[in-house]
Amino acid sequence: MSDEARGVALVVAAVTSLQFGAGFAVTLFDELGPAGAAFLRLAIAAAVLLALWRPSLRGDLRLAAAFGIALGLMNLCIYEAMDRIPMGIAVTIEFWGPLAVAVAGSRRPLDLLWVLLAAAGIVLLADPGGSLDVAGVGFAFVAGGLWAAYILLSARVGAVFPGGSGLAIAMAIGALVTLPVGLDGDLLRPEMVAAGAAVALASSVIPYSFELEALRRLPARAFGVLMSLEPAVAALAGLVVLGQALGGLEWLAIGLVVVASAGATARP
Repeated sequence: MSDEARGVALVVAAVTSLQFGAGFAVTLFDELGPAGAAFLRLAIAAAVLLALWRPSLRGDLRLAAAFGIALGLMNLCIYEAMDRIPMGIAVTIEFWGPLAVAVAGSRRPLDLLWVLLAAAGIVLLADPGGSLDVAGVGFAFVAGGLWAAYILLSARVGAVFPGGSGLAIAMAIGALVTLPVGLDGDLLRPEMVAAGAAVALASSVIPYSFELEALRRLPARAFGVLMSLEPAVAALAGLVVLGQALGGLEWLAIGLVVVASAGATARP
């Protein structure tokens, strides 16, 4: 298998692990609530990453803190959204953030088409005036903005801190950010810790590690196109793990966002 083929396989595995991990996280909401599940995921992932990288507290800690705040709030907001609206819809609405980063500053006329296509899909899913929970849609939109900030800060952190040490520090800060709203007496139950560990590995440690390796083998453009599969995989995870069936119009809307995201990142 060529390096490029391995890179493609790693991205697909990362996206699948991330979204199915998120699906399993939703199953913890009845016991811990979305905030408790977010804190448990971040805290366990931070512990694993800190043990792996043993980061030094040198470098631009303010940058790492900003990255951690964006990371923590992004996870909290998307979990709050998934608690209120179907998972596939939440992730698709959230995807406006990465798309905005992809087309920001572009002067290509074609990018306007991708933006309009994605906007059409997101408006269809947001269902203005319909039965979809307004707060859930709002949390998904906020998560999208935080995802955009996460992408921009991630590149800067990666340039300042060696390996995954910046991510380890940020993950710990993200856990602290969610601690005040996520602290729950059930968190220390052995079965909750075990479930949280599984979610942390599937949603954070494994996908982030796979993405890091994939970026060493793939051009950024190809990586971005493959990442645009996330909304569709999220909808599939919602169906398989949570039984959240979507209608034909909703799948069409998700498809519009996937095509728009792929087109926006597939720059010549």
